[in-house]
Amino acid sequence: MATIIDPTKQEFISLYKDFLHREGALFQSNQRRLLSDYLKSVEGEVQLDLVAHAKALRTAMIAHREIGLGRQPITAILLYQTVRLKGQNPEELAELFGQDTVSILQGLLKSTSLYNRRGAMESENFRKLLLTFAQDVRVIMIMIVDRLETMRHLDRYDVDSQQEIAREVSFLYAPLAHRMGLYAIKTELEDLSLKYTSREIYKEIAQKLNETKRSREAYIASFIEPVKKQLQSDGLRFSIKGRTKSIHSIWNKIRKQQVPFEKVYDLFAIRIIIDCPIEKEKAACWQAFSVVTNMYSYNTNRLRDWISAPKSNGYESLHVTVMGPEGKWVEVQIRTKRMDEIAEKGMAAHWKYKGGKSDSAAMDEFLKNLRDILETSAEGNDHEVMSEFKMQLYEDDVFVFTPKGDLHKLRKGATVLDFAFSIHSNVGSHCVGAIVNNKHVTFKQVLENGDQVNIITAPNQKPKQDWLQVAKTAKARVKIKQAIKELEFKEANDGREILNRRVKNWKLEVNDGDITRLIKKMGYKNSTSFYIDIFNEKLNLQTIREKLTETEAATDVVLPRTAEGFSRETELQKITTKDDALVIDQNLKNIHYSLAKCCNPIYGDDIFGFVSINGGIKIHRKDCPNAPQMISRFGYRIVNARWSGEGKQNDYTIRLHVIGHDDIGIVTNITSLINKEPNIMMRSISVDSHDGLFEGNLTILVKELHQLEQLIKKLQAIKGVKQVFRV
Repeated sequence: MATIIDPTKQEFISLYKDFLHREGALFQSNQRRLLSDYLKSVEGEVQLDLVAHAKALRTAMIAHREIGLGRQPITAILLYQTVRLKGQNPEELAELFGQDTVSILQGLLKSTSLYNRRGAMESENFRKLLLTFAQDVRVIMIMIVDRLETMRHLDRYDVDSQQEIAREVSFLYAPLAHRMGLYAIKTELEDLSLKYTSREIYKEIAQKLNETKRSREAYIASFIEPVKKQLQSDGLRFSIKGRTKSIHSIWNKIRKQQVPFEKVYDLFAIRIIIDCPIEKEKAACWQAFSVVTNMYSYNTNRLRDWISAPKSNGYESLHVTVMGPEGKWVEVQIRTKRMDEIAEKGMAAHWKYKGGKSDSAAMDEFLKNLRDILETSAEGNDHEVMSEFKMQLYEDDVFVFTPKGDLHKLRKGATVLDFAFSIHSNVGSHCVGAIVNNKHVTFKQVLENGDQVNIITAPNQKPKQDWLQVAKTAKARVKIKQAIKELEFKEANDGREILNRRVKNWKLEVNDGDITRLIKKMGYKNSTSFYIDIFNEKLNLQTIREKLTETEAATDVVLPRTAEGFSRETELQKITTKDDALVIDQNLKNIHYSLAKCCNPIYGDDIFGFVSINGGIKIHRKDCPNAPQMISRFGYRIVNARWSGEGKQNDYTIRLHVIGHDDIGIVTNITSLINKEPNIMMRSISVDSHDGLFEGNLTILVKELHQLEQLIKKLQAIKGVKQVFRV
């Protein structure tokens, strides 16, 4: 497991003094004494674990200093390790520290007991873990802060633990931080996850950001100066600064836009933070917006007004993208000091400005929706739950009305079919369309804010498999699957009855084994599909009679009475070949596999296997862009894989992207070099040039990784070539 460096006693004492200096003010003198006495009282019974207690102190500091959590959550964080190690019932502490603290402690202990890092994403434990989260928003915040503390010290862990923790943080905790409105923490978690899951990518982008830092700062200064002067002359109190976007955000742009780093223009954003009374906030923000857009023309499609309509997590800001000097697009964020604190500290700051209340209507609604999804989801449908849960973390909501004026909230992108199932299962199952804003539409229609929706049903309508592509909410999809299963069960039973009656009429002596063999012989994977086709008259009963008659008339095959000399080809032998060179897991050979097209692995790459639905194994590179999600969501389908000691003689298709100066003859030099390379063939090349730059996409055939690496080095040495990378 993880290897962690123990802090010295002196380091721990220093950390504790820092905590008392800043966080001590949270507690009254008698509360500080109670906490100190309790921790000391168990020191003799439970060996003091400096690592655990140092982590608790650091976590408490982050919780208070960076997101503003108060006394009860901080106390729960400090007591957690001691209570866990002692195996104590938290209720015993209610009199000393209050029921609120105990409630948070119970949530933390329950989450930890369910927390199985390898199985949490696939098992029923994951559903229970989320339900535990959903009871108290402060438990979620503490778990996020705990993960942030772990990520900041992840270099102390072994490599396998680093990968495992980083993938999980990227998949679950960064989206949770996003929903909580903890944008600074969300950004840091994403960056740190990328640092450990894709080290080379992180290192390359960080290095390029460092190389361009001086020119970027000069550009920001030239952009800010005139805006600053005008805002001052308008009498606004404000601060203005440029902020470089996160490495993870830049990497997402590179992937989505399919461009190199040099072509990502919006590497930074300008933030204007206004200091004004709460009643003047909107006017002040729009005044600053007017100053910026009078100076620089703006893209109307990129205007985001989260001041008039804040996000459900409390985020408020104006975002506008303007054309700055040198024809570069620049994002400008305009907000007040209050809004900025909410953006940095999330829901905790939101409560502060709402008068110290310990809840938020928007967050309560989110937690209620989460509980509904988890409680109504079908057993064994954890992947569906996880998918919907993550979409809820990132997506905004839409509000629609019934004909009577009742308001319904759905997630963004929801369709008429989702709305129908949100009303009732029977309404959804018989939905054929709707009247939206007095216009007839199909049930595939995506709903917008303010739509008035009147569902149209038909008694003969029934759910179909393709409805799952139309429904966007887990609630609707679960109900559709349940309805389809019930329908299939009924049709299969009716189909079985039809066949049984016919067999009796035909006076055939047929048993269950004969029917099972017939089903397999006719290519059906299961009996349900077979009987459903009989019910829907997709199978000719006369054909079934002929096949059953053949079975009845066939002579029995006599099997050998002894084991001597008996041989039978296995299914595994049937689907494998003898020249496979991949060794998968415990040196098993001749497994049916194929190379994934998303990352095109070649001999020599670090790889892993992913068991596909049809039973074959897809081989992916470990740095495949889809790897983190596959491993996090479907860890039970991952198998270790490596290339055998001897290289295959196959050719592997690889795509290379080349960027350079548009010099005369550069294409000829590239093609000439490749043609001279032994055992490498070029299948295609496409070239584009603009603004003095040359870009080319090459498709080549190579036999193994070493050949590819050597070729890339030679291509990079060609005059005018700036970058060569594998895509």
